[in-house]
Amino acid sequence: MSEASEDLVFDPNALRERYRVERDKRLRDDGNEQYAEITGEFAHYLEDPYVDELIDREPVTDEVDVVLVGGGFGGLQAAARLRAAGIKDLRIIEKGGDFGGTWYWNRYPGAQCDIEAYCYLPLLEELDYVPKEKYAYAREILDHSEAIGRHFDLYDSALFQTEVTELLWDQSVQRWIVSTNRGDKIKARFVSMANGPLHRPKLPGIEGVRDFKGHSFHTSRWDYEYTGGGPAGDLDKLGEKRVAIIGTGATAIQCVPFLGTAAKHLYVFQRTPSTVDVRGNSPTDPEWAKTLEAGWQRHRMENFNALISGIPQEKDLVDDGWTDLIGKMIHQFRKTQGNSNMTLEQMIEMANFEKMEEIRARVDDFVEDEAVAEKLKPYYKMFCKRPTFNDQYLPTFNRDNVTLVDTDGQGVERITETGLVVDGVEYEVDCIIYSTGFEVGTSYTRRAGYDVIGRDGKKLSDHWRNGTRTLHGMGSHGFPNVFVMNTSQGAFTANFPHLLDESAVHQAHIIAHALDKGFNQVEVTEGAEDEWVKTILGFAGGPLGGLGGADCTPGYYNNEGKPNPNAMQSAPYGGGSIRFFELMKEWREAGNFEGLEFN
Repeated sequence: MSEASEDLVFDPNALRERYRVERDKRLRDDGNEQYAEITGEFAHYLEDPYVDELIDREPVTDEVDVVLVGGGFGGLQAAARLRAAGIKDLRIIEKGGDFGGTWYWNRYPGAQCDIEAYCYLPLLEELDYVPKEKYAYAREILDHSEAIGRHFDLYDSALFQTEVTELLWDQSVQRWIVSTNRGDKIKARFVSMANGPLHRPKLPGIEGVRDFKGHSFHTSRWDYEYTGGGPAGDLDKLGEKRVAIIGTGATAIQCVPFLGTAAKHLYVFQRTPSTVDVRGNSPTDPEWAKTLEAGWQRHRMENFNALISGIPQEKDLVDDGWTDLIGKMIHQFRKTQGNSNMTLEQMIEMANFEKMEEIRARVDDFVEDEAVAEKLKPYYKMFCKRPTFNDQYLPTFNRDNVTLVDTDGQGVERITETGLVVDGVEYEVDCIIYSTGFEVGTSYTRRAGYDVIGRDGKKLSDHWRNGTRTLHGMGSHGFPNVFVMNTSQGAFTANFPHLLDESAVHQAHIIAHALDKGFNQVEVTEGAEDEWVKTILGFAGGPLGGLGGADCTPGYYNNEGKPNPNAMQSAPYGGGSIRFFELMKEWREAGNFEGLEFN
């Protein structure tokens, strides 16, 4: 391979070696097992700090056409598409105190979507709403979620502060029996599981995590009683507090600037630095909003999805850090068109190097201390970890009251009664904030919090024990009338609400057909399930189309660097989200419901 270029300002071989070294030092034998499940003595980290009072009600024992598990974007979009298909008898079961899902729980200071709001917030045209800013803050997203609930008349039948504990198929009545922690036993013709991938927080399994005598909480359950202030900042109760935050991913990037401003001293414990690109938020131009024509959001979503999938478009409508990489790829391609020794894969790698060099140079632009700046530079491929975008995070490390505690990829050694230990040094603090994200690589039923018991007592946890088995990622043989909204064996795109809507449209199409024709059951055939598993295994790109591959630094994209033997079978469709969405549309238009049995 020839990499000669007169304007090449980096050494590709040196970068490859640096990436390898940084990855290898972070590899652990325990993979996802390094995290503690939040149960038992840790259960208080799951308590809802956002409800004024617990709902007191009698158990519900009625019957409905469709139960939707989860009131986040998945459940809301599924309900909207079911309503559009003429299905009125719905019930949403949601463990939070209102609609919103991830955005009900994420109320930490500075919480903001990292995908452009005009693409990210669902059902904008249906609600005739244009977000206030290019990147909406959490309060606006939560407000929009509640507006969707009102618009589609979902509140009257919703059960909030309620968790499903079991789904049991009763063949005698051909209904699902939905049990909850509130004693409910609801009969449902159909169930849509919109549990979502980002709702069950996790804790690091650090030695001594039980011993700390100070205050602690998880970022998804922010304790404003302790910190003061609110999502907009002004954390006025931290003025005399020494605060530690563990984790430097997408959440910490947003809340660290507020903690740095407020705390007496802030210690940021870092295992792997994030890529921190330009945020560049701006208010919505009302004159631009007036020019939007019918279909504008769908067009914008598809334009964005094409660009981040590597497909050039006539115009980049979003034009941000997500779409910038494809621009560099095109530039790299044009620059090396005459070089027959460079493959497309190699050109993509060079573009990735170029983008990451830009990200690392940005650290030097903002951080004054050279040693601190070097520790904040990410050495891995773009998209090995979820990119972040923020204009205040890096400058926060210029403050005298902020200390970066870089663990050289090893994480915190242990927690004591009074602080945290790294490299033999104890950092005494009054409060530990766990910015350690949500469970992703654990089993689906564990994340859901319940098992699904289908025909003849078969459990979904057993059916998927050696890897996901579905048709199109949405239904499994032996589990009639149940649909899953999940990336496993389905689509993957950075704009998660886009794929949720495609899934919502698809399942609404099937459910409406079954109800219209008077069918009691719809089930994936065993043969169709087998063929789809073969389709998924036929792609060699790995999870996320190779973006989170084995050569990446450990993270939730690659099961914390420990390959899961079931990962390939449980991966998203390797042909990419655009082709997957096309396949689903072609399947619906064919009209023969191939791979399904109705009776």
